Amino acid sequence: MSFQDRIWLTTLVGIALVTLAFLHVIRQSGREEDPKTVQTRAYALRRWLFGGLIALGIVVTGASLWPFPIASQHGAPMAPQVVHVVGHQWAWQMDTTRVRAGIPVAFEVTSADVNHGFGIYDSTDRLLTQTQSMPGVTNRLVYTFEHPGKYRILCLEYCGLAHHAMIREIDVVDGTEEES
Repeated sequence: MSFQDRIWLTTLVGIALVTLAFLHVIRQSGREEDPKTVQTRAYALRRWLFGGLIALGIVVTGASLWPFPIASQHGAPMAPQVVHVVGHQWAWQMDTTRVRAGIPVAFEVTSADVNHGFGIYDSTDRLLTQTQSMPGVTNRLVYTFEHPGKYRILCLEYCGLAHHAMIREIDVVDGTEEES
């Protein structure tokens, strides 16, 4: 079961618990009891539900942020491969277009002119990862390519007339091959 599936399942369980609590309240509302007792129980149930939802929120947030997906933006890159990328209207300038599979790559992404969206796509045109390319800011994106092959970099943010032509390829080779 993937991480996303576990989060989805946890959310569904939380929704089911809230639904059961509402059904319990609806079932209890038909009874003729002392209004003071009903109000006291309603407040107690509300406190328990609120506390449970807060606890569930903390657990889900902690579980989903534990493997924090954003690389440290300060200091030297910890990845063994570093690629410097500058977005220009309408091209990507990269110091290398060849990286090794199975080894983390730190993309240091910035822009020389306007905002661009730096997106890496696999051979089936599925977006693998992305970050913003902004003038005066360097964003670090760390990604590990699992398989050798050709990957495309496309601009994800409209940047002018030739935005559609802002495409670059990365050649990912087997991790055991020597760099050339």
